[in-house]
Amino acid sequence: MTTPSRRLDTVPCDDLRTCANPQEALARMVDIYETGLAMLQEDFAGFAAGTLQGPARRVVYPYLCAEIAPEDLAVTTSMAFGKVTQPGLHGTTVTQPRLFADYLMEQMRLLAENHAATLHVGRSRVPIPLTFALDKATAEVTPDRRSALRHAFALPNLVDTNDDIADGRRPASTEVITPLSMFPAGRTDYSLHRLRHYTATAPEHFQHFVLFTNYQRYVDEFVTFGREAVAAGEYEKLVEPGDRITWTGREPDKAPIAKPPQMPAYHLVREGRTGITLVNIGVGPSNAKTVTDHLAVLRSHVWLMIGHCGGLRESQRLGDYVLAHAYLRDDHVLDQVLPTEIPLPTIAEVQVALAQGVEDVMGRRGRALKEHLRTGTVVTTDDRNWELRMDTLAQRFNQSRAIAIDMESATIAANGYRFRVPYGTLLCVSDRPLHGEIKLPGMADAFYERSVSQHLRIGIRALEMLRDEARATTLHSRKLRSFDEPAFR
Repeated sequence: MTTPSRRLDTVPCDDLRTCANPQEALARMVDIYETGLAMLQEDFAGFAAGTLQGPARRVVYPYLCAEIAPEDLAVTTSMAFGKVTQPGLHGTTVTQPRLFADYLMEQMRLLAENHAATLHVGRSRVPIPLTFALDKATAEVTPDRRSALRHAFALPNLVDTNDDIADGRRPASTEVITPLSMFPAGRTDYSLHRLRHYTATAPEHFQHFVLFTNYQRYVDEFVTFGREAVAAGEYEKLVEPGDRITWTGREPDKAPIAKPPQMPAYHLVREGRTGITLVNIGVGPSNAKTVTDHLAVLRSHVWLMIGHCGGLRESQRLGDYVLAHAYLRDDHVLDQVLPTEIPLPTIAEVQVALAQGVEDVMGRRGRALKEHLRTGTVVTTDDRNWELRMDTLAQRFNQSRAIAIDMESATIAANGYRFRVPYGTLLCVSDRPLHGEIKLPGMADAFYERSVSQHLRIGIRALEMLRDEARATTLHSRKLRSFDEPAFR
């Protein structure tokens, strides 16, 4: 084990202790966090009862620090993460260590293997906000007591809750303590609570392999597929909005949620979160950005968009598939944090899996497959009535060689690139506005009846293959990582 550096006194935490291995580091993080939560619960109960005298006790997030000696810096691994480019101290605050236990253990293990890292855990100087720890606390406080609440407890500090690390506004080389993770504890907690709000399911149900769709019909097919897969023992359970759970051999444990959330999520759960999550993001780039902003903290293995699009080429037919190899970003929702001139590379493993999924499910090969699958540029627009601007868009479509248009795919790809999550898009042509086939009720119903089930099965088949890639550590691409990155995936 590396001898602790004298620089440890620069680490922004207290009671810093050296841990013998990742298991000991995780156990200490759990103890600090859960002891703090118990104190918060006790103090809030006193506040609610009017017996708390003065401010509540100060409760803080755990702090994890990895120390790497110069002689242990060299590493030959081809993995995209689990390595650093400079020696010294690398640290981050941590929240909900039990929820992230598998992730934390993997990342710490890699640093220990690749750099003989010494792990230290202490109490950070960042307080845990009451509303992040007890999400229903403020709802139980009367309006006249809310002012007193602010003086008694720490509340979220949104000034320091940002994506500066992920967006490269805090280069690692300029930090005294190099960031160990893209998402500190406060940013993570913020998103975990937003996920529950927008999807009506608890964060612990989210799986690492995610499908996004923009139509409810995919949800209906997914629920049917999920119940059959659970009954067959292929998955542990199906979780629907409201945390409605179907276990093998049982009926759902509660009635469907009365008021569906904005972006409902459905989870086919497997051990190690290797199952599948489906999120119906609805229509538009704003929703696509919102849900991926928050889902990013769970460090998914892959995001796939399977939805409908408008075909832009005469040769395309309704029901044909479009595999995006490039994106024309006319959605605008990420322009300030990821300028449109930044290219979005395709991820080879994802592209191969999607193409193979189409081949497997359709049972077509070679030329017969190419008649129904086309690769090319997908335009993502923020204008649902883009057809009314064809006089100004025609040249742009021609120059970009676009073959399809939708409202979500480039947004998901851009946020995947931004947050280092592998991404891909397989769309189904549902209308051809430039060629007289506009999506109208009669034609749409017939199309949906034929296409949705097949398209969903293709997406699921692709994720099954990508699950194997993730297990073999070949899914996460180095092209998504910069030259100055946090060590954690």
